[in-house]
Amino acid sequence: MRSSVHDLLAEQAASRPLAPALSYRSVTHSYEQTWREARAAAGQLQDLGLARGERVAIYLEKRFETVAAMFATSAADGVFVPINHVLKPLQVEHILRDSGATFLITSADRLGLLNDVLRGSSVTTVIIVGNTVPEASGDYAVHGWNAGQAQGVVPQAPAAIDIDPAAILYTSGSTGKPKGVVLSHRNLIVGAESVSTYLKNTSDDVILSVLPLSFDAGLSQVTTAFAVGAHCVLMNYLLPREVPKVCQQYGVTGITCVPPLWLQLADLDWPAATAQRIRYWANTGGRMPRPTLNRLRELFSTADPY
Repeated sequence: MRSSVHDLLAEQAASRPLAPALSYRSVTHSYEQTWREARAAAGQLQDLGLARGERVAIYLEKRFETVAAMFATSAADGVFVPINHVLKPLQVEHILRDSGATFLITSADRLGLLNDVLRGSSVTTVIIVGNTVPEASGDYAVHGWNAGQAQGVVPQAPAAIDIDPAAILYTSGSTGKPKGVVLSHRNLIVGAESVSTYLKNTSDDVILSVLPLSFDAGLSQVTTAFAVGAHCVLMNYLLPREVPKVCQQYGVTGITCVPPLWLQLADLDWPAATAQRIRYWANTGGRMPRPTLNRLRELFSTADPY
C-alpha cells in the first residue's frame, strides 16, 4: 500500500526499472535512474541533518533534479516546497519565510540572486545543483548535489505516515500574498490515483509536463504519470510553438494546460500525426472559451477533452 508520495516512484522502479520515467532536453531517465537519484539525494538530506517535517524549498527550473528533489524530500521525511522558477527574489523571500524552510535546493546563479533574501530566512543549508558550487556564507552552509550523488548515502526509512504533510504549494497571490496550501502524502497519492483513473492513464501514455511543478495541476502531471508507470516529458517553454515540436518528438498522448496557453496552442499549425496521437487534453485554472473549445475539438479530433 502506498503511504508516502515517494512510493509512487519506488514502486515503478521496482516493477518497471528500465521503463522511461522522465525526459528533458532530449535525454531520458528510466524509473530506476530517477529513483536512484532521489534516494541518493534523500541520503544527503538526512546526512546534512534534515529532521522529520522540516521544509525543503526547491527553487529550480523544471529538470531531472527538480523532480528527484521532491521525491527525495519525501523519502528523507521532509516536506517539499516547490517554488516557481520565474519568481523574483522578493517573491521567493515571502515563500521561504512563510514556509519556514530550513533547506534550499537551487542552482549557483539563482543563489547569487538570493543572498540578501536568505539572511532573513530560516534557511541554514543550501544544496547546489550543477557543477559550480559557491563558497559557504556565514549565514548558511553550501553543499553540492553532485557530491551527494557520488557519496550515495543510503537513507534511513522514513517515519512519516500518510496523513503527515508532504508538500506545501503556494497560490499565485492574485488577491494578496501567496498562501501555502499544505498537502499530505495521502492527498498527493489519492489525487494521482484519482486523476489517472478518470483520464484512463496507462504505462503506454506519454504525458507532457508544461505547467509549473509549483502549481497543483503541474505537479499532478508527474505524480499521475508515476502512479501508472507512464512517461513524463518535462518542458520549460518560452514560446507556445515549441509545444507541438516536443509533442512530435516524444509522441505525447496527454496534455493539461490553462486557458491562456490553450488559446495560443489552438492557433498553431500542428502536424496531423502529432495531433492525432493526442489521446486526451485537459483544461484547468479557468474557464475555457467556447470558440477555443470548438477549435481544440477540431484540432484533436480523436481526443477526449476534460
